[in-house]
Amino acid sequence: MAERRTYRTIGLLDIGTSKTVAAVVVIEHLAGTPRPLLRLAGLGMQRSKGVKAGVLTDLDEAETVVRGVIGNAERAAGTSVGGFTLSVSAGRISSVHCTARTEVESGSVTPDDLGRLMSAGESYAERNGRTLIHLNHLGYEVDGATGIRDPLGLSARRLSAGLHAVTADEAPLRNLLVLIDRCYASCDGLVAASYASALAATTEEERQFGVTCIDFGAGTTSIALFADGRFTGTDVIPVGSQHITYDIAKALQTPLAEAERIKTLYGTLFNAQSDEHESFSYPIAGEEEDGGYETSKARLTDIVRPRVQQILGLVRERLALNAASRYVGDKIVLTGGASQLIGLPEFVANEFGRSVRVGRPSDLPGLNASLSGPQLATLSGLAIVAARGDGELSMARGRKTVTQGYLGRVGTWLKRGF
Repeated sequence: MAERRTYRTIGLLDIGTSKTVAAVVVIEHLAGTPRPLLRLAGLGMQRSKGVKAGVLTDLDEAETVVRGVIGNAERAAGTSVGGFTLSVSAGRISSVHCTARTEVESGSVTPDDLGRLMSAGESYAERNGRTLIHLNHLGYEVDGATGIRDPLGLSARRLSAGLHAVTADEAPLRNLLVLIDRCYASCDGLVAASYASALAATTEEERQFGVTCIDFGAGTTSIALFADGRFTGTDVIPVGSQHITYDIAKALQTPLAEAERIKTLYGTLFNAQSDEHESFSYPIAGEEEDGGYETSKARLTDIVRPRVQQILGLVRERLALNAASRYVGDKIVLTGGASQLIGLPEFVANEFGRSVRVGRPSDLPGLNASLSGPQLATLSGLAIVAARGDGELSMARGRKTVTQGYLGRVGTWLKRGF
């Protein structure tokens, strides 16, 4: 008997500060297997324009780039997908924790009872004009008994749930969806970029034991927390590796493109004895001659280190404000393009006194090896989330729409089971 296989094609879109990436992914479901197989069918990638710290600053420039990457991805795949799952890092993304309670009228817990808890969580999270992106439960309590993972079908009179919501400001999300509409595409769902990259960079075992994932992007640094296998907290800091580039350009009076090259080739957080004497040449901005100026690797480290310390200080402050950070254990996983900065894992380990590693996402079959690695963690995570489909995320129903336009049509994805 032939194996029963079904196929589904999805679109993914990650609009970052430094790069914009679109992908067409084929999801193959094989009967009897718990997880689908993913295969990259097409990829488009360009340098971002009109974006700063995840926020759109010029719709026309951003539209040109997004149209280009979508077109490249669809041509490479030989098909048009139309709808895309989008990553979100703008809008002052943050976590909200609350407890929802309900009476169990039938005497045993039904899906309607769970739905009432989630609806109460939605209403609480959306106070003060915030928009809900994710909502997941952390644990249930049945008639005072705690530690219940799945109360469905249990006899009960009272049911409560600890809930974790991820919210963002409305305006940046609306602008993102306006951009997608201008590219004649549609949005299939919104996923917090911090959550997507963390899913790709951490293992199931790490998430079960508790882990903090720090994604060092170009314009933002994001945090995602997991404990007991569940997504428990997130935050986004509007400072990233691009600020290191600016620091180098300012200190050396060199063009930004050259500063980025210097950071990539020579940037490190720890000096070797020889670095005082090893130098490299670079041009000065505005001068016609190429090169001619030199500085030592030790001086470059002195430029890079303060900014990294500042970013880690901000991460520490955000973690201190997040109640979930007490339950995530000591493990830290780094991802994002800047996680490849030489010496960063050791530097973070010294700053936090924790075990640190760089998370390299599992490569999507069909992805060129030269393009894989932490810099595409968000895209890999989007593929994981989208492939899980309605079993993990679903469109919000029966809740107030944030706007009558784009967000009203798209709704918000609610994370139900992770």
